[in-house]
Amino acid sequence: MIGSLFCWISRRRRAPGCTLAFAMTGSIACLGTCMIVLSLSGEAQAVNDEWKTKAQAFVNRHEQQVRPLEIAVARTWWDANTTGKDEDYQRKVEAETKLDAALSDATSFAELKALETASQQTPADPRDMLRRQVHLLYLQYLGKQVDPALLARMTSIANGIEQRFNVYRARVGEEELTDSQVREILKNSTDSARREAVWNASKQVGAAIETDIRDLVRLRNEAASKLGFSSYHAMMLALNEQDPREVLRLFDELDELTREPFRQAKSRIDAFLAKRYGVAVDQLRPWHYQDPFFQEAPDTSAADLDQVFAQVDIVGVCRRFYEGIGLPIDDVIERSDLYEKPGKSPHAFCTDIDRVGDVRVLANIVQNEYWMTTMLHELGHAVYSSKFIPDRLPYVLRTNSHILTTEGIAMMFERLASDSRWLAAMGVQVPDPQAYDAAAATKRTYRLLVFSRWCQVMFRFEMGMYENPGQDLNRLWWDLVRKYQLVEPPADRDAPDYASKIHVVSAPCYYHNYMMGELFACQLHHALAREVLHSDNPTKAIYHDNREVGKFLIDRLFSQGTLLPWNEATRHATGADLNARAFATDFQQ
Repeated sequence: MIGSLFCWISRRRRAPGCTLAFAMTGSIACLGTCMIVLSLSGEAQAVNDEWKTKAQAFVNRHEQQVRPLEIAVARTWWDANTTGKDEDYQRKVEAETKLDAALSDATSFAELKALETASQQTPADPRDMLRRQVHLLYLQYLGKQVDPALLARMTSIANGIEQRFNVYRARVGEEELTDSQVREILKNSTDSARREAVWNASKQVGAAIETDIRDLVRLRNEAASKLGFSSYHAMMLALNEQDPREVLRLFDELDELTREPFRQAKSRIDAFLAKRYGVAVDQLRPWHYQDPFFQEAPDTSAADLDQVFAQVDIVGVCRRFYEGIGLPIDDVIERSDLYEKPGKSPHAFCTDIDRVGDVRVLANIVQNEYWMTTMLHELGHAVYSSKFIPDRLPYVLRTNSHILTTEGIAMMFERLASDSRWLAAMGVQVPDPQAYDAAAATKRTYRLLVFSRWCQVMFRFEMGMYENPGQDLNRLWWDLVRKYQLVEPPADRDAPDYASKIHVVSAPCYYHNYMMGELFACQLHHALAREVLHSDNPTKAIYHDNREVGKFLIDRLFSQGTLLPWNEATRHATGADLNARAFATDFQQ
């Protein structure tokens, strides 16, 4: 009996010498071989136990020493963006410099690298929390293994650019315009000369920061090269567990998928805009597309979608919605900064300060459709945070699976504002629901197509900029805009318009995740419609006052934190790897 047991064990471990002939040819010899296997197994266990002890000690030390620094960065970042004050930006720089110094410590990284190397050499349960923490910390520390002086220089330049960007206001003559006012004029004015002047004014920030951006790109590439990467772009994807070749393959696939539908949609958009502005189609220029970058679809309907929200309590609607699906956000709203004021960042974002529930949103709410969708979006980020990621997960894992999955959640929720049935359920009166839905459906199709082409520009521009920063970046930008967005630049345009996109500085090599987030949003919505709402038509499915929606999201996605890599998290939530099938279904409706 003992011999048979050990033989079974040895076959499972593929030890040589133990076969079914054991009972006839020499049980003692086979037993000896199997005992050696067990002895080796015991040694392996001892090594594994030692690894666990060292790994846990490192994780504990990281949490004790680095966690306070990360919280300090989050708080000073919040202060700087809500006030725009020099002293707040200085405190932000100081906090980031201290964090960078901790993460760049060579002794700590050497210890972490040894733990990572040992971990990768032995198979393990993919849900092993300790191994996952070591891997994520390795990636986090790896990106900082450069000269501290170089890190400090990059931080200082980036903060200086962000500050100038946040306090910049477009000037047309004596008129100073906020970002919301620029958008309002580009959306509603029918005066082409006025539109051109405002568009040009919004781009002037690029000229003011171009030199610093080029310096920052050079320094970022220098840092990446020291770490063995071909470019900063390649490094950033690798540190986010993305294979640049796979991302490029996906974007090539999306290009093929959307090229002709976009061309057809844009021809209809162009015909509408040319008529509205009284110009020929071939005279349309960037300022005619109702958005400074043509990243959002122009409104081509006679229905006034903004008018629906003119008297709406946007925050109140969001509060009722998230409460109704079992994801209340009252505490987030209380901590947030939601309306315009001087010096404040003109954009919108959500931040998790401490991974134990201090989640906040910065916004600049105006009562229109844009800010209705934006608040649903940002509060979507808020619920996919430490508010609903369980505290049973350790600190390192208590965040979203990936930037693309949190963008996907936010995008999934923002779409609800385009459905009159959902608005009615939220108490928003829509005078002509049929006209609203028709206009919103067209805009949604256009939005998916327009945004997908815009993301092509951003992804390929940043990739090209970091691969060859010495090239003519102005030309690269407009060549990509012409190819993927089919927009003609102004005559003889040679200006750093790329530099007027803040993401190039504050969220570098990030934008492709928005597009991948769109794919995730479509795929997750289809799964939710299928499994929770039991709907066979996801494009018509909405949700409100249904706590099973929140439960599904918590169980299938939020509860995992960052334990699973993003594609495994996608499979866990939707049943399939990330793909474009649901996206194609949605934009073809």
